[in-house]
Amino acid sequence: MSIPLVIRNMLRPELDQLVDWAECEGWNPGLHDADAFWATDPQAYIAAELDGELIGGGAITSYGGEFGFMGFFIVRPAFRGRGLGNQLWHARRDRLLARLQPGATIGMDGVFDMQDYYARGGFVFSHRNLRYQLDIASAPEWTPDEDVVPLAEFPLADIEAYDRTCFPAPRSAFLRAWIDQPDALALGCRRDGRLAGFGVVRRCQHGCKIGPLFADDAGVAEALFTYLAGFAAGGPLFLDAPENNPEAMALVQRHGMSEVFGCARMYLGPFPDISHERIFGVTTFELG
Repeated sequence: MSIPLVIRNMLRPELDQLVDWAECEGWNPGLHDADAFWATDPQAYIAAELDGELIGGGAITSYGGEFGFMGFFIVRPAFRGRGLGNQLWHARRDRLLARLQPGATIGMDGVFDMQDYYARGGFVFSHRNLRYQLDIASAPEWTPDEDVVPLAEFPLADIEAYDRTCFPAPRSAFLRAWIDQPDALALGCRRDGRLAGFGVVRRCQHGCKIGPLFADDAGVAEALFTYLAGFAAGGPLFLDAPENNPEAMALVQRHGMSEVFGCARMYLGPFPDISHERIFGVTTFELG
């Protein structure tokens, strides 16, 4: 008789284990991702348990019931090919739908070879988010002609309002945890006395990663990128850039960045009405 798969909410230490698995998959999580992710939505992390052993997991983040995001979907290699991942994925989708308001959209960034599988689950392709890498030997010497300052100089309300133009729902808890995390740098760009863009770079298991990078235009994005890149001096820098923003593609090409990974952004439900032209770097593949 086969042992039934138990699907339940994760305990906080199990999220650390999920992050470790993500590192083994080559996803290069941030040093403090688990803390920020848990602070965003402790009910988002779903465990798959077989005979008392944790064999898989994933995130089903709800942003106030207005928007959901599926990510962090991992089944340990020894347990793949047995239909267990299929059970976990569908259970996560259905649980997230139950956590959202009727008609709310769910987003996800899925690896390309699973795109057809996710489409059978109701998700529709929007665009590709591509991970680029640049080795930063030293901090750039060029000083951009923009007023780039610590993001903390701006009221949180201004940051939340700007973020809302680039993300489908308010995410105050996430922003507070993300901006204040250790081993990271959060910067904003002031133009005409207002916030014209912001970005965060954080240390990861391997090098540093920028996310998000939101900006009014290419000039603001370039200024923020330059200062954020300096934080990664001495190691590789990664940026997950959306292919549907030509200016984001121009930025990575201008800096000679190399494409190393990518995901398909897909949605279940109506596509969000957001300012794609402001998104030069997505925040995370795990929480959106």
